[in-house]
Amino acid sequence: MVYLIKKLFVVILLFFLLYKPAYAIDVSAHSAILIDAESERVIFSKNEHEQMKIASITKIMTAHLAIRHGKLNDKVKISNEASSTEGSSLYLKAGQTVLLEDLLYGLLLRSGNDAAVAIAEHISGSVEKFSELMNEEAKRLKMKNSYFTNPHGLDTDDQHLSTAYDMAILTRHAIQDKTFKKIFSASSYTPSFKDAYPWTNKHRLVTGLYPHANGGKTGFTKKAGRTLVTTAEKEDMTLVAVTIYGPDDWNDHMSLFEYGFEHYDMAQLISRGPLPVVPGMPENIQYISDHEIKVPLTEEERSQIVYKIVPGTKTELKVYTGENLVSSIPLTEKKFDPPAFYENLLSKLKELFKW
Repeated sequence: MVYLIKKLFVVILLFFLLYKPAYAIDVSAHSAILIDAESERVIFSKNEHEQMKIASITKIMTAHLAIRHGKLNDKVKISNEASSTEGSSLYLKAGQTVLLEDLLYGLLLRSGNDAAVAIAEHISGSVEKFSELMNEEAKRLKMKNSYFTNPHGLDTDDQHLSTAYDMAILTRHAIQDKTFKKIFSASSYTPSFKDAYPWTNKHRLVTGLYPHANGGKTGFTKKAGRTLVTTAEKEDMTLVAVTIYGPDDWNDHMSLFEYGFEHYDMAQLISRGPLPVVPGMPENIQYISDHEIKVPLTEEERSQIVYKIVPGTKTELKVYTGENLVSSIPLTEKKFDPPAFYENLLSKLKELFKW
């Protein structure tokens, strides 16, 4: 009898040690994040604010800035410094003139380090000045734990660091630009310069491994390990996944996306315009929103939604699921006298319908 009890105890212990609920998820990467591109809501995270080397996903910032500050038909002359950059290459030659559009496709699809330097020199005059521009943009986007010293991500400087969270925020902003999104999502591209060969995107999820993937950038150095950024879209939800130092990153990203798409659906919680009057609101104030709130929620979270109006210098509407804040937006206040308002409304109705 004692033996049977001990055996049963071991079975129960193993069950609790090995059992994971259907929604549990883990990844091989040291650092990882999954966010909703519209609301920036974090769906999954692991060491997401830890500063790490990021390798060639750096080039997302390089492409983002090139599109903001340059034109696709710009003619870029390749320097000796650009043509001799080590690592992955488009094999550009010093003195060669290439369209900025070609360089951007080579940068994101083939991870050309020579293209990264050529772009930096074209936009800012030098790699050093372009790095300053990168850091200014990181500050503007509130990438609080990022510092860039080059446009390609090679391990040339130990200060060149970012985080999974910051890179997800950067990607979320970058894909709002149609030109960036088009290049970021391309499976292949044939450059326009002489003797060029077709380029195939190195990102396997984008080229067919995962059906919902619609953009991404790969990265690898010995110190950074494998780094990966991917965007995926299903129905009305776009997710951004980032992994840093992830030995099994293809599967990591597919697992993250399947987790997000399976357990979350987009919910429109607030529309633009006057908020509906609810108990507790002042009778003489109409609250108006210039924004809408759309966030991914689980089925359980939908039943726990709480709205709170927080007065202050700027009145805010905060939306919670249980005790978790999922979104907040500023509100405009419009004061009115209820009796006068309804009398005026009645008068207009009488005039309109000739009562």
